[in-house]
Amino acid sequence: MLVLGIETSCDETGVALYHTRQGLLSHALYSQIEMHGEYGGVVPELASRDHIRRLLPLIRQIFAEAGVSLRDLDAIAYTQGPGLAGALLVGASVAAALGFALKVPVLGIHHLEGHLLSPLLSDPAPAFPFVALLVSGGHTQLMEVTGLGQYRLLGETVDDAAGEAFDKTAKLLGLGYPGGPALSRLADEFTRSGQSARFELPRPMLHSGDFNFSFSGLKTAVLTLVNKHEMTPQIRGAIAQAFQEAAVEVLTEKSLAALAKTGLTQLVVAGGVGANRQLRSNLDRRAGTIGATVYYPKLEFCTDNGAMIAFAGAMRLESGESESSRLGKFTINARWDLEMQEIGREA
Repeated sequence: MLVLGIETSCDETGVALYHTRQGLLSHALYSQIEMHGEYGGVVPELASRDHIRRLLPLIRQIFAEAGVSLRDLDAIAYTQGPGLAGALLVGASVAAALGFALKVPVLGIHHLEGHLLSPLLSDPAPAFPFVALLVSGGHTQLMEVTGLGQYRLLGETVDDAAGEAFDKTAKLLGLGYPGGPALSRLADEFTRSGQSARFELPRPMLHSGDFNFSFSGLKTAVLTLVNKHEMTPQIRGAIAQAFQEAAVEVLTEKSLAALAKTGLTQLVVAGGVGANRQLRSNLDRRAGTIGATVYYPKLEFCTDNGAMIAFAGAMRLESGESESSRLGKFTINARWDLEMQEIGREA
């Protein structure tokens, strides 16, 4: 089957074509970072309008690159939620209209399910069951995954998501938007410079005895340091390093604890923060000591993208999922729990 994937949940317009035998045929992504950078964060109305501008040209682009036509499509998958309502509506309406015109199934996909399954696009790929760490700007969750649509929430953040904390901390350090990647670069540069660690920040909920996270207090601790010290390049780098060290340690230890609790030996890491080099290094090193293996998506698929949605849609179709949009009707879920997204569910 040839599946078109459409992702418009927030500030990236992603499309892709996935074939169940040939694999990923083509994909394209347009990021709105430059536009939202003027405002220091995502402006929902601007995001929606930009998706309208970009989506159809990107779809035409990937069909041309793959050398196939709309008539070759067997199904369409779109991000149904969670996300910004206006942005989700753009992708959902285009998917439903194309499905109606072409008389092909249209499936609404959970955004986090797309992320969770994205490492399966890599080689080597994990096999069910595994523990998944979903870590991004909007979500920080640990899930036990026993099969497609079989997800059990182990723990999640009680306040800020990890990526949100990275971005807010970067803003405190004057690094602009989006701050997470800039903060990580600054922290890595400080580490490579050979300077000794200057600050020690708290590890919130590290010993809480559960799998929940908290990053709001860590951000507040950074604010205290910023108010105490003159922001020289050295101080800024030292704070960035201290913050990254603390956040990465918590994410690493909680993930390993989840592996121990479930008795599983495979950890899947997905979401934008999954691209963080120190997080990957720490997880690989610590997992190796207990005989576990960590799997990541390719760096280009850590951010929101159409490939993960096309792939998730293909997996659901092959597993017996029926179309979720009939006669041009569709739905979105701006808020939507991932847990227990069973095959054949009703949205």
